[in-house]
Amino acid sequence: MIEINQITTVFLAVALFALGSFLINKIGFLKRFCIPAPVVGGLLFAALATILKTTGVIEISLDTSLQSLFMITFFTTIGLGASFKLVKLGGKLLIIYWLACGFLALMQNVIGVSLASLMGIHPLIGMMAGAVSMEGGHGAAAAFGQTLEDLGISSAMTIGAAAATCGLVAGGLIGGPIVKYLVGKYNLTPDEQESEEIDYENKQEQITSESFFTQVLLITFCMAVGTYVGTLFSEATGFVLPGYVGAMFVAVLVRNIMDKFKPEAINMKSISLIGDVTLGIFLSMALMSIKLWEIADLALPLFFIVFAQVFFIVVFSTFVLFKLLGKNYDAAVMVAGFAGHGLGATPNAMANMSAVVQRFGPSKKAFLVVPIVGAFLIDVFGIPIIITTINLFK
Repeated sequence: MIEINQITTVFLAVALFALGSFLINKIGFLKRFCIPAPVVGGLLFAALATILKTTGVIEISLDTSLQSLFMITFFTTIGLGASFKLVKLGGKLLIIYWLACGFLALMQNVIGVSLASLMGIHPLIGMMAGAVSMEGGHGAAAAFGQTLEDLGISSAMTIGAAAATCGLVAGGLIGGPIVKYLVGKYNLTPDEQESEEIDYENKQEQITSESFFTQVLLITFCMAVGTYVGTLFSEATGFVLPGYVGAMFVAVLVRNIMDKFKPEAINMKSISLIGDVTLGIFLSMALMSIKLWEIADLALPLFFIVFAQVFFIVVFSTFVLFKLLGKNYDAAVMVAGFAGHGLGATPNAMANMSAVVQRFGPSKKAFLVVPIVGAFLIDVFGIPIIITTINLFK
C-alpha cells in the first residue's frame, strides 16, 4: 500500500484540477457539456486507483483531512453571495423560478428515496441520486456524501459523484431540445420592446491585498461561528446539521447585515475567486479518493433513478414551469437554464441558455434570473430539504 500524506494529497488535487482543465480544452465533448475540471481529473485518478487495486498491483491511501477546510470555505462563499437585494431586482419571475427550484429539490428527494425503497436500497442512497447530486451537483454530492458516510452509509460519496456526473451530461443534452419544442409549438420570438439593458452585476474596484484580506476575515469569521452553530444545534436537537451548512447560513446573515450597514465591505470578485479555488481543490480531493469498486452492484438502480429524475424535470419544466413563468420566449429560455442546473450546475444552465439565444434571439430576463437563483439562492431551499430528508431516514 502507498500512503500519501496530507500535503502531497493537496498537491495531487491541484495537479488533477490542472489536468482536468487541460483535457477539457482538448476534448470537445467535455467542454460542450461543461464538465468541471476537478471532476475530470479526480475521476481519472479514481479510475486509475480502482484498476491498480482490483488487479492486485497496489492500493493507494490518501490523507484527505484538509478536505473539510476547503469544503466549509466554499459553502461560506456561497452564503456571502446570497444577497436578498437580488430577489427584489429579479421581481416576480425570480420568486416563481426560485420557488420552482425548491419544489424540484423536494420532488427529486421524493423520487430518489421512493425508488430506492422500492428496489430494496437504503433510502439515503436514493437521496444521493436526488436533490443532493441533481440540483446540488458535485459539490453537494461530495459534502453530503461525507456526512452520510459518517452516519454509516457506505459509498454515499461515490454514488453521489456518479449521479452528479450523469446529471451534468443529461442537463446539457435536454435543455436545447425542450426550448426547440416550445418555440415551435407556441411560435415564440424575443421581446423586441425590451430596450433597457438590465445590469445585475456589481461594479466593484479591482482586488487589492487589503480588500482581499477583508474578505478572508469575513469568510473565516463565518466559518468559525457557523461550525459552532452547527455543532450546538445538532447537540441541542439531535437533528444533523453539518458544520458547513451552519457556516453557509451564518454567511447569508452576515452578507445581508453588511448590505444594510456597510455594503462596500463585500467584494464579490475576491469572494468568488476564493470560492472557485476552494471548490476546485475540494472537488478534486473528494473525487480522487472515491472507491468506484464499491458501487458496481448499484450501477443499474442508480441509472434507473437518474433516468426518472431526467424524465420528471422534462415534464415539469415543459408543461408546468413554462406556463408559470409566462408562456413566452423568456420563459422558454429560463426553462433551458432550469434543466441545466436542475440536473447539473449553473455553468450548464448558462451554456444551455447561450446556445438557445444564439439560435433564437436574446433574453435579458432569463440571464438575470437564472444565474442569481442557480448560483446563490437555490441552496436556501435545497439544503434544508436535504437535511430534513437525512434526519427522517438516518
